Amino acid sequence: MANRLLRVEVAYAEPGRQRVLDIAIATGSTLEQALRASGILEEFPSIDLLKNKVGVFGRVCSLQQPLQQGDRVEIYRPLLMDPKDLRRQRAAGK
Repeated sequence: MANRLLRVEVAYAEPGRQRVLDIAIATGSTLEQALRASGILEEFPSIDLLKNKVGVFGRVCSLQQPLQQGDRVEIYRPLLMDPKDLRRQRAAGK
């Protein structure tokens, strides 16, 4: 039987710029393999897989996570400010 391909999306966003790529990878591929195959790491050199968290459909996963048909691989940027602190600042300013 021939090696089937999976269709997955790879998504990343920065302020003012986002990219969603639809790619085909081999069945059994990992999250890291999809990121590397997509070319997104070259397009956004600021992505550091040792620092940026990654996940599938909003759930943080390891780079070794096997992917399934239709998965959406996401690369998360670090938060600039804790959301709780931001809400407190907004409330104090009103």
